[in-house]
Amino acid sequence: MEEYSIYFERYGYFTLFLVVALLVPSGMLLASTALKFLGIRKSNPSEVKSDIYEAGIKTFSAKWTGFNFRYYTFAMMFLIFDVEVIFLFPWAASLIKLNNTYGQVVLVEMFVFIGVLILGWFLAWKQKAIEWE
Repeated sequence: MEEYSIYFERYGYFTLFLVVALLVPSGMLLASTALKFLGIRKSNPSEVKSDIYEAGIKTFSAKWTGFNFRYYTFAMMFLIFDVEVIFLFPWAASLIKLNNTYGQVVLVEMFVFIGVLILGWFLAWKQKAIEWE
């Protein structure tokens, strides 16, 4: 019986979080719908409210215009190098402890990791994915 109490204790927090994660958005949607039917929340759609408006400038084109793919590529490259920093920080913080036990293996693995990222950066540079022409 004690085995089951440990099991429920470990997964109880997860279940509680899952229930809260489902109830909060559902409750917000239900409250919004209820307030609309009670007349507290007004619904006054107009042409001005449904118009596109970004950064204080009215758009000149239609709603479904083409999107330059270079923005997506640049964002993905930023994300890749940002994740690199996320992996480098814990490694650098625990380097002294790792160096005492594993020595040079940790250093070589990190150089391989950084080398693969630099190789990807050179490939993107060669394919002119970074240039804004």
